[in-house]
Amino acid sequence: MAISPIALSAYQNALSQTGSIDAKVSRSLAKPAAPSEGFGRMLTDSLKHVNDMQNSKTDMVESFASGQTQNVHELMINLQKAGLAMQMTTAVRGKVLDAYRELVKLQF
Repeated sequence: MAISPIALSAYQNALSQTGSIDAKVSRSLAKPAAPSEGFGRMLTDSLKHVNDMQNSKTDMVESFASGQTQNVHELMINLQKAGLAMQMTTAVRGKVLDAYRELVKLQF
């Protein structure tokens, strides 16, 4: 029983493709790299950014009240940004506290 050349070439093509598929699968199953910074670092940086926005807001309000600047639009935009950042920070804090309370309730 002879194997036809077409069947033999199809078999060889399938074998050659198997190697590339194996490589793709092994790359996709590889352990992902660890994040460059931890959650605590990211949280600290975010809080510093919100604090900087609050300080900037205070400085802009003081300079507007003293008459040094007259740009109401920039002041209002900065006030809204700082207010939203503080609301988000408060919401995240609330969710973290809720999660902590749930963890405390768990019985091991």
